Amino acid sequence: MQPAETFVPPRFTVYQHRQIDKIEALHQLPEHMRFEMKVVASVFPFRVNNFVIEELIDWDKVPNDPVFQLTFPQRGMLDDESYEQMAALHRTDPTAEQVMELAQQIRNKLNPHPAGQMEKNVPELDGERVEGIQHKYKETVLFFPAQGQYCHSYCTFCFRWAQFVGKATRFNNNDADLLHNYLREHKEVTDLLVTGGDPMVMRTVKLRGYLEKLKDPEFDHIRTIRIGTKSLTFWPFRYLTDPDAQDLLALIKELVDAGKHVSIMAHINHKQELRTAATREAIALLRKTGAQIRTQAPLLNNINTDPNMWAEMWKEQTQLGMIPYYMFIERDTGAKRYFELPLYKTWETFREAYKQVSGVSRTVRGPSMSAGPGKVEVSGVSEIAGEKVFVLRFIQARNPEWVQRPFFAKYDENATWLNDLKPAFGEEKFFWEDEYNAM
Repeated sequence: MQPAETFVPPRFTVYQHRQIDKIEALHQLPEHMRFEMKVVASVFPFRVNNFVIEELIDWDKVPNDPVFQLTFPQRGMLDDESYEQMAALHRTDPTAEQVMELAQQIRNKLNPHPAGQMEKNVPELDGERVEGIQHKYKETVLFFPAQGQYCHSYCTFCFRWAQFVGKATRFNNNDADLLHNYLREHKEVTDLLVTGGDPMVMRTVKLRGYLEKLKDPEFDHIRTIRIGTKSLTFWPFRYLTDPDAQDLLALIKELVDAGKHVSIMAHINHKQELRTAATREAIALLRKTGAQIRTQAPLLNNINTDPNMWAEMWKEQTQLGMIPYYMFIERDTGAKRYFELPLYKTWETFREAYKQVSGVSRTVRGPSMSAGPGKVEVSGVSEIAGEKVFVLRFIQARNPEWVQRPFFAKYDENATWLNDLKPAFGEEKFFWEDEYNAM
């Protein structure tokens, strides 16, 4: 491989919803498509950088190119009524305040904080809510650093879209002492997941302020540090030639050398994202620090429904030294209507892809729903005692006693999420429901 210094990064340029007309590549598209994008981008967050535009999108295949679908707003993301309301407003040359008011009305109907994120996941310290921290599972804490609550580019499917559309819907914290105090008080926590947004948009000095102290002996119970990021494919120069790239790699190596398991949780939605030399070199440099790279992505209608693509992507990731980790099911929030698939289809896709790879790539788990009670895997479709059922199990759960306990739901070809399912075999409730509802 070429050394990192041979890569000359493009100047980082980012476009947001009011700048759609400034993206030169879009001028090849019909005017009505550009108008549709502006309408949808008034509701959902839109942000894309020049690396994605110039290196990852095949413009000859637009609008069907998967990375285009992944980053540019699409008409189908809004239901007809909401779209027509916003489109009609746009035709009147509205003020920014008028657009924001209508956008917020539409957003409120779209389940902006699914799976108990605001009610059940936020913990307390000394009797007060700890904003910017979520503690859903006993051993794992999520931290949302304030400086990392945006991304190099936004994904159209993102279940954290509400983080990017207004301060009232955002959860974050810039108090490193608060994070450290919470971890110090909770010795049962072994894993810290730094998430966002994307923590890798932060300057390294900020990231170091949160993580460096975890090398101290009082934090020996924190064994794993995970960092969720899209930067490997959307801005690999973060590890190559950004001004503080070397310091970032040094920080990761310091954490590894201090005995921490550092895992870069790389969100890679399509094999097309892996095609650049810059991304491959960034992967190699990260692996040299001793960190592991685990890959995960949801199964998304209009983007990555081909099981052969998944199999090829997992094989390529394994060859590059990454660990295929999760296939998720699109969450019940935001533009799910455009991206969701029936649960039986998610299982069929996963199975078709899984059987094409060898054991070293069968580290991947799924298809998995990150639902309120926990991560629920669709293990299969079967017929038991004459009844067709979904076979389900918890991969992770709010109560650890639920983990790996199989349970069964009536087969429903229209079901797309856990809430759509009913217990099989005449049962009134799933075994976990009463306890979950009481939490």
